[in-house]
Amino acid sequence: MAAIVYQTCKETGIVYAYESISYWSKEKKQSRARRKLLGQVDPTTKEIIPTRKRGTGGDPKTKEASGSDSLTFPFSASRHFYGATYLFDAIGEKLGITEDLKKCFPDTYQQLLSTAYYLILEDKNALSRFPKWSALHQHPYGKNILSQRSSELFSSITEEAREYFFRLQGKRRIEQEYWAYDTTSISSYSQGLSQLRYGLNKEGDRLPQINLALLFGESSNLPFYYRKLAGNISDVKTVQHLLADMNFLGYDQVKLVMDRGFYREVNISDLCQHHLKFLIAGKVSLKLVKTELDQVRESLRSWNHYHPEYDLYACTRTITWTYEQERPCNRDPVPVERRTYLHLYLNSEKALEDEKSLNELLCRLQTELTSGKRNPDHEKQYEKYFIVKTTSKKGVTVTTVTAKQEVMDEAKKNYGYFALLSNDIKDPILALEIYRNKDLVEKAFGNLKERLNFRRPGVSSDQSLDGKLFVEFIALIYLSYLKKKMQEKKLFQHFTMQEVLDELDIIECFEQSGKKLRVGEITKKQQELYEAMDITPPTSLH
Repeated sequence: MAAIVYQTCKETGIVYAYESISYWSKEKKQSRARRKLLGQVDPTTKEIIPTRKRGTGGDPKTKEASGSDSLTFPFSASRHFYGATYLFDAIGEKLGITEDLKKCFPDTYQQLLSTAYYLILEDKNALSRFPKWSALHQHPYGKNILSQRSSELFSSITEEAREYFFRLQGKRRIEQEYWAYDTTSISSYSQGLSQLRYGLNKEGDRLPQINLALLFGESSNLPFYYRKLAGNISDVKTVQHLLADMNFLGYDQVKLVMDRGFYREVNISDLCQHHLKFLIAGKVSLKLVKTELDQVRESLRSWNHYHPEYDLYACTRTITWTYEQERPCNRDPVPVERRTYLHLYLNSEKALEDEKSLNELLCRLQTELTSGKRNPDHEKQYEKYFIVKTTSKKGVTVTTVTAKQEVMDEAKKNYGYFALLSNDIKDPILALEIYRNKDLVEKAFGNLKERLNFRRPGVSSDQSLDGKLFVEFIALIYLSYLKKKMQEKKLFQHFTMQEVLDELDIIECFEQSGKKLRVGEITKKQQELYEAMDITPPTSLH
């Protein structure tokens, strides 16, 4: 009995038609079937188009000798590397990345995921090498993405879909944790980016740049929001826009930790006015800090304020932050007071290091002055720290250099001191621990620029830059998850992250048409790595 069976190839999406003939097997004592390939099914007309036999054309004798006319197979089969991409699939499901991307980008989410996987696994490699990687790996999209296609993919990422993804991910991450906020500069040679400007480059590149602001959860150790800014925007001007974005995304329980580059009275007042919690570093030269520090300078060195685990002294001053707020009815400004906590610290070792550096500088300046070999770049420092008098006696010029001791003492006065301001954290050591953990953002920027090859993005349009940055951000979430787990399980004592990924990447999977995906052998070491990542290993034949 004959019947026509239809089967779709997962790799190409092509539907094939087979003639299936049933017969009774005397050996197996059961009904069996033979299949013969009839051809491809036209997606429009649904007609069966006969597939040309292999080896048609050429020398008939060669075909006869090789028997290529008979090489038709009733199934498709493939073998790919799978272990690392399986890990990413599981992380994406665990963190809701895959589900949220599917909601925001229903037509392209698999391509976005595959591109992010590639960026992680192919350390520092350009997207032009994606075809080779795709041919060797099992990945969500399952097909090749050409360079031209990747540019189209990046350009298709809309602002609305991106913001929706931030909102979905933010709801998954809302915890009682502080969010570290920081910015970095990304240089570019491109002439087609509208926000490319010369600004304060944090790495010393003499190129125009864009700035990138990032929010990073200190407990989850995961990034969940970023903003792209013009290259000449300073840190202090970004806070108010950040607050507007948080309001737009529906985040009302925000806790921010920021370095002193964001300290500005208007920013602190805005944070208080929006009832947002914050922890921010303040310069010792600020009037507020100087006033409070002068009152505790001597008592701060007492044993009661010493914390041996950090080898520093710390105390807290409760102060009142006053700002003006408009009344909702008649819009006239009224003063509002908020309780805040100023945490003051003294690191004696840092004070000695700073004093040593100043002494070395003063020695160098004095030598330049007495020898007459003045450096034009040091003129302001000469004037600040020394009084220089030149006299002539009997035709001999004598230069007298006198130190401004009071100025030097004033410079050393605040060495080793630093301050943190918060409207939430009362304990100075807890505030210090949370603040020091903000270096997660700086390390994330390092991953983005180095491992994900985004130091100087090779894009020529704003749309492509926005899209590529979003995919890089997706990849950064996966990297951050891996890093946190490796730190928790102390894997960095034995492996680099690349070594872990390489170890898992060699696990193979086998796929045949009509059959379930089969995973190759998994070693005990590989199984332990999956478990360290809190991921259930894929099942394999034992």
